[in-house]
Formats: sequence, structure tokens, C-alpha cells
Amino acid sequence: MKSNVVFVCQQCGAKTLKWMGKCPNCGGWNTMVESEEKKEVGQEASFLGKSKPQRLSEIKLNQKIRISSGISELDRVLGGGIVPGSIVLLAGEPGIGKSTLLLQLGAEVESLYVSGEESAEQIKIRAERLGIKKSAILILNETNVDAIASAIVQLVEKFPPEAKKRFLVIVDSIQTLRVGESLSAAGSVSQVRECTNRLVSLAKKYNIPIFLIGHVTKEGIVAGPKVLEHLVDTVLYLEGERFGTTRLLRAIKNRFGPTDEVGVFQIGEKGMEAVSNPSSLFLAEKAGSVPGSVVVATLEGKRPLLVEVQSLVVSSQLAVPRRVSQGVDYNRLQMIVAVLSKILRLPLGGFDIYVNVTGGLRIEEPAVDLGVALAIYSSFKNICVPPRTVCWGELGLLGEIREVAGSRQREKEAKRLGFTNIFSPAKFSSILSLVKSFPQL
Repeated sequence: MKSNVVFVCQQCGAKTLKWMGKCPNCGGWNTMVESEEKKEVGQEASFLGKSKPQRLSEIKLNQKIRISSGISELDRVLGGGIVPGSIVLLAGEPGIGKSTLLLQLGAEVESLYVSGEESAEQIKIRAERLGIKKSAILILNETNVDAIASAIVQLVEKFPPEAKKRFLVIVDSIQTLRVGESLSAAGSVSQVRECTNRLVSLAKKYNIPIFLIGHVTKEGIVAGPKVLEHLVDTVLYLEGERFGTTRLLRAIKNRFGPTDEVGVFQIGEKGMEAVSNPSSLFLAEKAGSVPGSVVVATLEGKRPLLVEVQSLVVSSQLAVPRRVSQGVDYNRLQMIVAVLSKILRLPLGGFDIYVNVTGGLRIEEPAVDLGVALAIYSSFKNICVPPRTVCWGELGLLGEIREVAGSRQREKEAKRLGFTNIFSPAKFSSILSLVKSFPQL
């Protein structure tokens, strides 16, 4: 066994033989950390293995290969359930509900919950708060990945065949694990990579799914090397306003299903509760027809959602008026204000403009443009948009309303919830023609 000392970037995983203040690969400053690499001497040519090539047509699949998690929204995002032998990475900001969601998952099936951050007593307190009392979930306080692997193997060999099919492992979190023989600190590039590699091998060998909780950086990306996301089968992000009650679960990568599905949860006293009708949730507190309020049909993945967009336009006391946006892109808001000033001749230069998407939802797609424009126009004129009105459409620089994907799904969801007035690109070609069609606007 031969050891080599190298310096590894904690952001991108690049290696150098000497310390450098700036990573030559990603440009990060002070990210190079000393690490020890070990390799077998004289074993470089050991390529022989026991696996044999198989024809794709000869591989047999079990029709019931997926395991139901017992949480409908999680199954939706995973593509219909948990695939045995898969590695799922769940990331999100601190306090967003990652551990809560996976503890609830562990209570629905046979599971081993490996915690490197909390003691068994702390997990017990959290489980009782969530109403999880008679669960068969097993708790293991351990950070050594070899000891964890040994415990998993012992459990798998004890389980009867039927119980083994519904067994999974939850690791909270991957950044707390370490390999015993490595000198690097837990959470370093070499530790995270090696621990993940060993867990991946274990999952594939024994055909058991493993869920990993991952930390995120201040930029909102998964902490550690980018290779971590390449090693796992599925990468999930749990997001939402920390002090709000709505949480969205998105799949950024999924080898066994689509990445355009979104799961909606509401966090409460009993933990994460799946929301089967998100539109009703986002419109639950809508205060009737008031100036500055518009309902927009948006698509989160393949799922149409109806949300309320609010705007407040008030005289500014500043030399440069404020433009504040919550839930919509700030640069997009600036463009919409410019279009309204030019096309509809609204003197918005002396007004502060505030725009907010209720429920803590952030809308990235341009279909929200028309809703934002109408909300600003409604607040500025102090008039109400006609009742039971829903809108969607991208706003161009010349004031035209452009078509967006999924119009049929949006219209179907709107009619299901009782909205009769539809402002869409199919009915109005420009923002000017829309305003002229309704004298009350």
C-alpha cells in the first residue's frame, strides 16, 4: 500500500501536488485541502472480474420492481416508487424538513436510520412529536462507514425474503460519515467520495435502497464534490420558505423516472403532509376581488398549479423608486415594468412597485409575466380584475402575449376550480388588446 499526499479542492474535487491559494479548475479561493491518497502497488493490471456480458433482450425485469414509500408525493417525484438498489440524495437548506421527511419515510417501511448528527434520544423526541411511536424503525448512531456497512449486512441476512423487499437505509447525513483509515476530516472531498462509493457498492450488491441526506452551500447547491451527484441515482431538492408551511420536492436527476415532477407538502405538527390539491392550498387565503390581485396558472413540472400574484404600487419618496419581488425574477419584473410604461403609457417612474407570489412559491417560467403585468396595472389603476379570472402568458418587449407550453393542462385545472374568465395567448395577442377588451380595466 503506497500513500500519496495531494491537495484536493473542496468545491470541484480538482487535485494538485502542492497547495495553491486559488483552485486552477474552478477558481475558488482557499478551497485546497491536504488529503492522503492510497493505492495498491503492483495491482494496476488487476482488471479481471466475475461479471459476464448479457444481451439486453435476455435481462428479465420484475414487474413490481418499485417499492411504495407510503408517501404519495414522494412516490410521484421518484417516478412511481423506490427502486431497489438505488441511491437517492436529498438536499436542502438547514431546517427545511429533510430529516423529518425521511424519518416519516422510515416509519412506513422496514428501515435503518443512521444518524451522525443526532443522538438516539433526540431522534426519539422528534419521532414522538411527529406521532411516530410504534414504528419498527431501527436507529444507529455511527459515523464509521465500515461499521455502518457491517450493521446493514447483518440486518439484511436476518430478514425474511418479504421483509427484505421493503427494507431501506437512511443516512443523516453523508457529510458526517468517514472512512476509518483516512486521515481527512469528515465532510472533505476524499471522505464524501469514498463513503458514497462504499454505500453505492453495498446498495447494488444487496439490492437495497439507500437515502442520503446532503448539506447545501450558501449558494444552494449540494455541498462537497460534484462527483457526489454523479455517483447517486437520484438527486432530490426540498425547497420552500423556511418560515412558511409549503415545501416543494423536485428531482434534479433521476435515472429511473422523469425530472419534471414536483411534490407538494405542507409542514405542520405531524410533520410533512402530502398535498393532493396544491391549487386549493395556494388559493385558500385569497381575499376575493381586490386591486392588485391576479390568479395565474403555472406549471410545476407536469402539474398545473393556480397561484395568486399580488402587487402594490405606491408613490415613491425616493429618487430611485423601489422594485421588490418575492417569488418572481427581479430582472423579469424590471422588464415588465418597462413594457407597461412604454405600451400602456403608465407613468410608473415615480412609484414603488412590490410583487409577491403567495404561499412562498417561486415561479421561474415566463408564463407568470401576464399575471404580474395585470397585477401591477390593477394596483396602479386601483381597479379589480374581473372575478373568477385566471391568466397565463409570456410578455414580449413589444407588448405581445406569447404562447407557453401546457395551455391545455392550465385551462383544464382552471375550469375544474371554477374559473370562467381566461386571459391567455389564444384569446389576446397583446397586453394592449386585452386592456381594451375590458372597459373596467
